[in-house]
Amino acid sequence: MKRIVIVGYGAVAYLIGFAAFVYAIGFLGNFAVPHAIDHGVAAPAIEALIVNVLLLVAFGLQHSVMARPAFKRWWTRMVPEPIERSTYVLATGLVLAVLFWQWRTMPALIWDITWPAGRLSVQMLFWLGWVIVLASTFMINHFDLFGLRQVYLVWRGLPYTNLEFRTPLLYRVVRHPLMFGFLITLWATPRMTLGHLLFAAGMTSYILYALRWEERDLTTVLGQQYRDYRSRVPMLIPRPQATRWPR
Repeated sequence: MKRIVIVGYGAVAYLIGFAAFVYAIGFLGNFAVPHAIDHGVAAPAIEALIVNVLLLVAFGLQHSVMARPAFKRWWTRMVPEPIERSTYVLATGLVLAVLFWQWRTMPALIWDITWPAGRLSVQMLFWLGWVIVLASTFMINHFDLFGLRQVYLVWRGLPYTNLEFRTPLLYRVVRHPLMFGFLITLWATPRMTLGHLLFAAGMTSYILYALRWEERDLTTVLGQQYRDYRSRVPMLIPRPQATRWPR
């Protein structure tokens, strides 16, 4: 019975987290969703700024605090370790759902690309960013990243084993292709409003801040292996010679 509950919890957490991921595409792209970045809750400018900043801070705190090893050690005293990752994914999905639901529209126009070829190029770049994001998760282990591998191993009665450190494909070009893809999706828009600019700037700041902590944690765990990787492969901006890093 316990195994069924754990697997069910992991599956529900995955579905909620992945649903938030899919919704984010429509949210940033302003299509196919009821609340988008430029079609959110109408509000006065000051209210919109305060609420949107608070929403971004809430996401940043949840995403950073729950990812820290010290928090994980404390958290797993109360939550079974096999669902720790699923709980993180679930919390992320719920926080994003609130952000999408309560986002205030800030319609002031920053730029608007009207040239058809330029507009199409930026839209294609937007979709390329999402392809990079999703593909990056499968290049390491999508199911471990989203907590499904952990609950599957419980179902099989097998102990959890840490994944081997690998640098496949895009990970030979930049150390964090997942975040590289997200940065593209944040900024690749033919029509940039003040609200979109706030969201993109806030998330970019969070990504740059969070990566410093993640790199410190990875260096602590992997030691010289990760230091060598850092010396050869750039963090976010690709450079041609990075592709020579061996698999």
